[in-house]
Amino acid sequence: MNKEKLIHVIDQMAAAMESQKEYLTELDNAIGDGDHGINMARGFGEVNKKRDTLLKMEAGDMIKNLGMILVATVGGASGPLYGTAFMKAGTYLKGKEDITFEDFLEALQCAIEGVMARGKAVEGEKTMLDAMMPAKRAMEKEWKLTGDEKKSMEAGLDAAKAGVEFTKTIAATKGRASYLGERSIGHQDPGASSFTFLLEAIASQI
Repeated sequence: MNKEKLIHVIDQMAAAMESQKEYLTELDNAIGDGDHGINMARGFGEVNKKRDTLLKMEAGDMIKNLGMILVATVGGASGPLYGTAFMKAGTYLKGKEDITFEDFLEALQCAIEGVMARGKAVEGEKTMLDAMMPAKRAMEKEWKLTGDEKKSMEAGLDAAKAGVEFTKTIAATKGRASYLGERSIGHQDPGASSFTFLLEAIASQI
């Protein structure tokens, strides 16, 4: 994937956050501050405004700067978490003119590690990690088996969606949702949901 293709991926991610804004906010109303969708759409709206500037950058800097924009414009916990994820991924991709699928998987791992460190969270705590980590494992497994990018993305999406469903079955122990304790059971995590929509946007361009 070259940077021209990458900017189309970013366009699709921004479109996804705008189209899912109300749904994500509705999810967040149940267990959070009720602003996740609004914040994510606003952040990616700012990314859209800087599209021409991003397009002049190489791929790694493009992703890193996307993360910096999100940190600056997305409120709540999502800004620092998603911002860190993209910045860590961008740092890994620095200097790469063409992003291979192996590069994408490694960048995703860097993003996961960034989220874990920033959020002091692990898988199984009703966070975005419950979609990110299963998706990464599934994609890696399918890639090793078939070497097929589309099949690997499909496997990752299926795993991310299963992860979202899993978050309904557990109590939150991180963030605002943790204040609800057992009452958060039955509700899906907004962050895991938004990550899955972003992954769908990426998959649409592969």
